[in-house]
Amino acid sequence: MCGIVAYVGSQETAPILVEGLRKLEYRGYDSAGLAVHTGRGIEIVRAVGKLANLDAALRKSPLHGTVGVGHTRWATHGRPSEANAHPHVHGRVAVVHNGIIENHVDLRRELEAKGVRFQSDTDTEIIAVLVEEALKGGAADLAQAVRRTIGQVRGAYAIAVLSSEKPEEIVVAKQDSPLVLGVGEGESFAASDIPALLAYTRDVILLEDGEMAVLRKGGAEITKIDGTPVKRAQKRIDWSPTQAEKGGYKHFMLKEIFEQPRAIEDTLRGRVDLENGDIIAQEIGVTPELAKKITRVYFVACGTSAHAAMAGRYWVEQLARIPAQVEIGSEVRYREPVFLPTDLVVAVSQSGETADTLAAVKSARSMGAHVVAVANVVDSAIPRAADGALYTHAGPEIGVASTKCFTTQLAALLMLAVYLGRRRETLPVASAKRVLQALWQSPSLMRDVLQTAEDVRLIARRHLRAKDMLFLGRGTGYPIALEGALKLKEISYIHAEGYAAGEMKHGPIALIDEEMPVVVVCPKDVHYEKTFSNMQEVKAREGQLIAVATQGDGAVQELCAPDGGARPSRPSIPPGHQNAPDVIFVPPAEPEVLPLLTVIPLQLLAYYMADLKGTDVDQPRNLAKTVTVE
Repeated sequence: MCGIVAYVGSQETAPILVEGLRKLEYRGYDSAGLAVHTGRGIEIVRAVGKLANLDAALRKSPLHGTVGVGHTRWATHGRPSEANAHPHVHGRVAVVHNGIIENHVDLRRELEAKGVRFQSDTDTEIIAVLVEEALKGGAADLAQAVRRTIGQVRGAYAIAVLSSEKPEEIVVAKQDSPLVLGVGEGESFAASDIPALLAYTRDVILLEDGEMAVLRKGGAEITKIDGTPVKRAQKRIDWSPTQAEKGGYKHFMLKEIFEQPRAIEDTLRGRVDLENGDIIAQEIGVTPELAKKITRVYFVACGTSAHAAMAGRYWVEQLARIPAQVEIGSEVRYREPVFLPTDLVVAVSQSGETADTLAAVKSARSMGAHVVAVANVVDSAIPRAADGALYTHAGPEIGVASTKCFTTQLAALLMLAVYLGRRRETLPVASAKRVLQALWQSPSLMRDVLQTAEDVRLIARRHLRAKDMLFLGRGTGYPIALEGALKLKEISYIHAEGYAAGEMKHGPIALIDEEMPVVVVCPKDVHYEKTFSNMQEVKAREGQLIAVATQGDGAVQELCAPDGGARPSRPSIPPGHQNAPDVIFVPPAEPEVLPLLTVIPLQLLAYYMADLKGTDVDQPRNLAKTVTVE
């Protein structure tokens, strides 16, 4: 999310900053701005909307200088507005920031008690105030003031700081948010991603967490936050601009699959209270009194979001002990549904603009139901029409087939279930802590699963000639099976169906023969034995089993081993892999977070099958990213 560009050199900086921000437009944003040291001090220009609006503002109020910072903002704290746009200025200091400051509420209260008046609703402005306070408090230089500030904040950040008293330098720092330095002849750059730099330099230095740098014409001085010097060799980037936007990945979809651990971290950050076993999310708008009056949770969603809602249904019933149901948005709006004042309607939409879901929200509100939106785009139509909103922080998703938006929806809905359970007093503190600890650790486990990508690619090659595929799962594995089938259909154009594994005998079993790959979500959970029995039934009918299982599950591995050598339907693949069991393993985990792990192999399977078939992975035929028509 968001984009940062910084420049110190001898050229006019405003055109460089704007062009760099233009290369970061794919990241998504709702406002943009520049801060430039003009020789007389720092001047800023900001605008809501696209960079064309910033261009227009700069024509009216040109900024001339050779040192400056630029930013495109994706709103997290405060609606999109010029006041909330970056850069933020306080006293002699200008700051741009990507990330979330978790303790911003406490810091803001402390500063307001000292008489500080804030000009925005953002967490970022606090950084500018703290740096200025550090300079007033005797910090030796801007770098030391930034160090003192970093010592007071918690959360994720990539920041670039400019002082009116230091026209020759910019200080940058990072923690859990990307930042790269660019090295030029008599000039230095920083940006949140490599594409912003390629027009000016291909020599870069990747800043690590817990590090900062002072940018000057002669280069960048890198240190750890405690001041310890860091020596790191620069790298030469040979990517094309398009490859750079994709971070070196072949497709945006693959990049976004690998971004999921970070996206989950961003969605959880500032909301999970592990010490008290609770969720901090007043924006949901459900008080303890209202939570106790809820008699039904009514999920409304379409497509991938509906699969996330199905998992949310399990969690709400299990953790909050509220009856729940999931409805497809396009069906709800035409069957005259009955919403009650005691209903909580949860509208799940990646874009926040899905027409059918929006219509259901308006209907629910008109009948007195309380509506909470789960969406990725701040201030989109569905959150505006709802009573409360729980935003995911997946960042922009370029690939039409959703991946990281889906998993961040899962995380948000699990948080919602815990939130409701705690307020209804149906979820003991110890149980909440168990779930939240597992959720907090899930990004690390997801990174482990992503290490199986090459195994998944080989499985995809073995089944590339499949015409039809069946996906099976039980419990929360059922919506994951549905999602896996949908992903395969969307981008590979292979016909696939998802089914509850217990329903296999009620029809789909008739389709199974030696040519039918059957993907089974079978982790070690309460459904394991019954799901394993379903796998045995597939094997008895010579179906080609592909399993997602828990590490160390030898029984599944043995069952998935092919009989009698490589099947004739498998194309030629590397020697030694022809007869390997078609199993992708995930780490052991608490049952509530298993969907975050088991969906990744299915996303990768769809991706590799589509890529090997040569389809347009990022822009599959007939599909649109946001469905704003009926």
